[in-house]
Amino acid sequence: MTSPSGGSDDGGSPAEPQPLVCAHCGTRAEGPQPTWICSVENGTRHYFCDACSRENLRAIEGRLDSAWW
Repeated sequence: MTSPSGGSDDGGSPAEPQPLVCAHCGTRAEGPQPTWICSVENGTRHYFCDACSRENLRAIEGRLDSAWW
């Protein structure tokens, strides 16, 4: 079975991207933030802003979950 060109099988419209919110300080991103980091902890994605990433660089490199920061 093939899909019609330009469409998807689920028939729904693509979901709007959710704004990024820093999991540590709550800063909201106004648009795409290529310098933010993403951490997967217990199967859940957490995003961190530039400032929180810099402040906790050693913990991030040591692979400590954000709960330890």
